[in-house]
Amino acid sequence: MAVKHETELYKPLKAYFENQGYEVKSEIMHCDLVAIHPETGDTLLVEMKKTFNLALLLQGVERLRLNGSVILAVERNRKKGGSHNQRFGDLTELCRMLGLGLMTVTFFKTKAPMLEMLCQPGDPPVRGQRRTRQARLLTEFRERSGDYNTGGSNNRKLVTAYREKALRIAWSLSQYGSLAPRSIAEYTDVQRAADILQKDYYGWFLRVKRGLYSLKPEGEAAVKQHGDILANWHQKRSLASASSDRQQLKGDNAHE
Repeated sequence: MAVKHETELYKPLKAYFENQGYEVKSEIMHCDLVAIHPETGDTLLVEMKKTFNLALLLQGVERLRLNGSVILAVERNRKKGGSHNQRFGDLTELCRMLGLGLMTVTFFKTKAPMLEMLCQPGDPPVRGQRRTRQARLLTEFRERSGDYNTGGSNNRKLVTAYREKALRIAWSLSQYGSLAPRSIAEYTDVQRAADILQKDYYGWFLRVKRGLYSLKPEGEAAVKQHGDILANWHQKRSLASASSDRQQLKGDNAHE
């Protein structure tokens, strides 16, 4: 059951904090709700919105200048499936990073609202860095030979490191005809060529017989379409090879 005005959140929020022993008053120095515990003196500032948005987040950050314990309160509408304000796991982590509390109010037609405190003010972030995904990001960055995509693109096929490797395999087959995975790995520096050939994710490769592959017309088209990517790879490979030869030559001269 969706509320029409954010003021409808005030009554259940007031009751929630009063049940915890706080004295609650509204609209003090532009704060939607101020709760002070008469025994401990703890003070909470609560900002309310129907939906979690940037305005609410900025309000919360501004209120931190008045008091360290700030809570953002929003409606949790069960019918808003897929909308951004339903990503409460991510929103909770964001609030934790900023030192804000976050709570939701769910309204029902026939029973009292349900309030849930997702995080308290000052709770530390819980997710931390994801080391495996971080390693994947760095690997993907290193293994791309150039920048062939446009940032912010949606619904477009990206040139990933995997796609580049598949293109290099397709190039080797277009140049040398049917090949074994081991030979392809030598020509392209793609060590897992056999795995890419077997999966044939893009539908470019044809298994002639066991241990031998050729290129389909779709693969030929891909090689022509992405000639610039392959040319860039060839150039970098040549430069790397020349640099290696120079280093080897220096080493040989040093031993003489």
